[in-house]
Amino acid sequence: MPRPITLFTGQWADLPLATLAPLAKKMGYDGLELACWGDHFDVEAAASSKKYVHDKWALLKDHGLACHAISNHLVGQAVCDLIDERHRAILPPAVWGDGDPEGVRKRAARHMITAARAARAFFDVRPGRKGGDEFPAVVNGFTGSSIWHSLYAFPPTSQAYWEKGFQDFTRRFGPILEAFDKVDVNFALEVHPTEIAFDLASAQRALDAVKGHRRFGFNYDPSHLAYQGIDYVRFIRAFAPRIFHVHMKDVWWGRGDGSVGVFGGHTSFGDARRFWDFRSPGRGDIKFEDIIVALNDAGYRGPLSVEWEDVRMDRVHGATEAAAFVRKLDFPPSAVAFDAAFEKKTR
Repeated sequence: MPRPITLFTGQWADLPLATLAPLAKKMGYDGLELACWGDHFDVEAAASSKKYVHDKWALLKDHGLACHAISNHLVGQAVCDLIDERHRAILPPAVWGDGDPEGVRKRAARHMITAARAARAFFDVRPGRKGGDEFPAVVNGFTGSSIWHSLYAFPPTSQAYWEKGFQDFTRRFGPILEAFDKVDVNFALEVHPTEIAFDLASAQRALDAVKGHRRFGFNYDPSHLAYQGIDYVRFIRAFAPRIFHVHMKDVWWGRGDGSVGVFGGHTSFGDARRFWDFRSPGRGDIKFEDIIVALNDAGYRGPLSVEWEDVRMDRVHGATEAAAFVRKLDFPPSAVAFDAAFEKKTR
């Protein structure tokens, strides 16, 4: 069976889900990866109201759509971050509260635990579910980081300083992962600049920090790795059992006019001076064929979720094109060796 092609709704949260769902179907998607903002998925409501989760599935089913993951990136960012005024714009008022940084971090952690219970309640009532999950239940998200600001090691930064950041991650996310385990839900970190893990080395260090907790894995997104110069296919092979979900997002790099580097030069997306920018799938430099081969080798059978971000393109045009591109790209692994037919049976 081909993998489901889904659309991450995070960049479409300005549209009510009742408007986005029929549009997504028209654009060619099999399902939605529901963002926990806008009106797409309310964590508190889903955790406390059976009617809410049934109504959400009814809306999806009315438009022939499925769902295999929810995503709580915005609140997750606040769990380990050094909180400042920017976070207020992305957090629910109840999580922001009075803005006291430690209070924000603690409320964000509680919200992530609620997200696990919400996901369990939601996927437990999936239409057609017969006692088990078609794919493991997943909450995608961010972690934030107390040490991202020290990425460049000046003033001189010791390993001990960075280790304190990973210890902070362990202390804050350890109880969250335990709560995920209690309800049989996986947490998938999108490895990404500003998170505790942003490349292969830091991903391994984060995994080690939580002692390989079985609920900690990754929402694989090649775009955030590629422009940094990281081998994004190697990431799949290095963490194959930990690939819990996949974002299909493209990027180009090595562009611009030479005045802006990898760190962006405080320019906005779409600025022609930029070294890199996100592109609609198939329009950038990512070698998606290599990704599909590696995912097949890794045994990943979950959804391929388009996270559509391209400031240069109309989003309906781009997301429609992306659905067709990803569907054509995907192929199932072989069940037999191609040269098996040449073998002579021994008698």
